[in-house]
Amino acid sequence: MTEHVWSYQPTAGHLAGTDLTGYKVEATDGSIGKVDKHSDEVGDAYLVVDTGVWIFGKEVLLPASTVVRIDPEDRKVLVDRTREQVKAAPEFHRDKHLGDAGYREELGTYYGTGGPFGGRPA
Repeated sequence: MTEHVWSYQPTAGHLAGTDLTGYKVEATDGSIGKVDKHSDEVGDAYLVVDTGVWIFGKEVLLPASTVVRIDPEDRKVLVDRTREQVKAAPEFHRDKHLGDAGYREELGTYYGTGGPFGGRPA
């Protein structure tokens, strides 16, 4: 099951209705970009991150479960994955993937407990 990956962790500090657009996104080993779009819909929460020049201007979609902490004071979102793990995720194309259940399942498996980087780091 991959549904849990689409929900914020209770300890992340996410407040429903908070606009995260423009927040910096930090992986465990450095910056990966800024939030371009987000959803905090229950069971379908995610961030679309504009990576800028880091991976050639591409966007990545991160399920809400990857968020470990939101810092509203510094306008920063911290995720529990490395830059390489984010870069190696299934490629994201906004116009093609946002409403695609198959892509959602693939991404959920990648970031979920059954994926190559599944589970929480120890």
